[in-house]
Amino acid sequence: MAKHPVFSMTFAKVYPLYVQKAERKKRTKEEVDRIICWLTGYTPAGLNKQIKQECDLETFFAQAPKMNPKCKLITGVVCGVRVEEVKDPLMRKLRYLDKLIDELAKGKPMEKILRE
Repeated sequence: MAKHPVFSMTFAKVYPLYVQKAERKKRTKEEVDRIICWLTGYTPAGLNKQIKQECDLETFFAQAPKMNPKCKLITGVVCGVRVEEVKDPLMRKLRYLDKLIDELAKGKPMEKILRE
């Protein structure tokens, strides 16, 4: 099965789009970073390193220190697809991140976004 074209996009290209989406809704880059680190296990320094290296999304998630076990609690629809029904593990991780950023942009409190 051929890889989805989105997997070859660089994280460095996608990251500013997440930040812009959050900032348009009066949220912060720091909140975006916190969400990404929570989901993937990257430290802030590790996250910045991945951005500077311009790795693709597949590599970004493959090198993630540890996906948060609470990510399985992330449910709902993003881009017209139910996150919990996405079969491809890599696409599901990407949709998890998209969903969390959507929740941030919609004004949800961080405690709810981080499933605390």
